[in-house]
Amino acid sequence: MTPGALGRVETELPALPEALRRVGEVILDDPAEAARSTIIALAERSGSSPATVTRFCRAFGFSGYAELRVALATETGRAAQAGWGAGVGHEIGPDDPIDAAIEVIAAADARLIQDTAAQLDPEVVSKVADAVVAARRVLLVGVSTSGNVATMLEGRLRRIGIPCWSAYDAHVALSEAALLRDGDVAIGISHRGRTREVMESLAEAGGHGALTVAVTSFARSPLAELAELVLTTASRETTFRLGGLAAVHSQLFVLDTVYVAVAQRTYERTNAAFELTIAAVESHRVERG
Repeated sequence: MTPGALGRVETELPALPEALRRVGEVILDDPAEAARSTIIALAERSGSSPATVTRFCRAFGFSGYAELRVALATETGRAAQAGWGAGVGHEIGPDDPIDAAIEVIAAADARLIQDTAAQLDPEVVSKVADAVVAARRVLLVGVSTSGNVATMLEGRLRRIGIPCWSAYDAHVALSEAALLRDGDVAIGISHRGRTREVMESLAEAGGHGALTVAVTSFARSPLAELAELVLTTASRETTFRLGGLAAVHSQLFVLDTVYVAVAQRTYERTNAAFELTIAAVESHRVERG
């Protein structure tokens, strides 16, 4: 069963062919009802055919409609138990009280992280972490908000002794990628997986033998197809947080799992690095009054 199905359907819905998109829209409109429906009933409600519903299931990694129904029932049950229904999917109006906006944001972000965790492949995380630990150089490439995410991971990895650089300028990214060699790692971060600078940098890095990793919300994006390993992120657009802004928290979550996995593999060295760096900045902390 493919985990995080609803999050993936919502994220990739606009890019689907029209017939499959109609099936996805019906499912997202009422996932609980879809979980109870027969394949014929869902086909009728979406104005399609059972064969189209089956194609939809297989596009998202399910063997058939029965497996999709189980996934939908599991996710809707989990959502009801967590109490997400009150805020998820609601729009924030200009006159809404701040407590209502807080509820919507909290519910959306909680669901976002849960969806990302559900679809995250531990085996891929482990492979990326192993490669980062063994690498001579690690390059992180992202543009705009994804560039900020790359910079945050760079800071964490460098603090525990990993030789890591981040780049959001195209020329710098390509230059750094050209210096990578077999055994090094290049991680490209892009919400839609269509940012030219990120794709070009990963291609350059791969051409020199580096392991290429994509972090994207779209598993069938050009960036994902270019990379050797793919870590997918969930994305739920809400009022005032569209596109890449909606994916920031899930990108941070995915890369944090990589960071923790790296720290686990370098436990003694990481603890020693923490002690040294804490001592180095201690004199700059203000004493309690």
